[in-house]
Amino acid sequence: MNIENFNDLLQAARTQPAAQRLLFVFVGVELPDDATPEQRAHFEAGHGGALVPLMCVDKTPEELDSFEVLAQEASQFGQPWALVFAAALSGVGRNAPTSADADKPLQAMVEAIKQGNMAAYVPFDAHGQAVHLG
Repeated sequence: MNIENFNDLLQAARTQPAAQRLLFVFVGVELPDDATPEQRAHFEAGHGGALVPLMCVDKTPEELDSFEVLAQEASQFGQPWALVFAAALSGVGRNAPTSADADKPLQAMVEAIKQGNMAAYVPFDAHGQAVHLG
């Protein structure tokens, strides 16, 4: 299935044979301290920068009706974010992984994003549309 938006992700997760837990890492964009003047100008024009993980959460697909529900929950933490990266963790049969099961994979996601290894995750913008990075 081609995931173009958040609803596609929810639909895909709900139709898997094994129950799923969705993992989300919200990131901001910052300019590194050692940025060149050219990089600063590029950043001020709305391009470039470094992705910085801000917060993470896990949910079952049934806990989310829409992207708006997830975005509203994230806004309660008061940290503006630019993208949210998503991944899925499979359970066994109808038993979804627990939040405790998701702790290590979520931390691995955070570390991977910090290192720029994001190919395994689906990024969404603040409107729930899939973003192609690169």
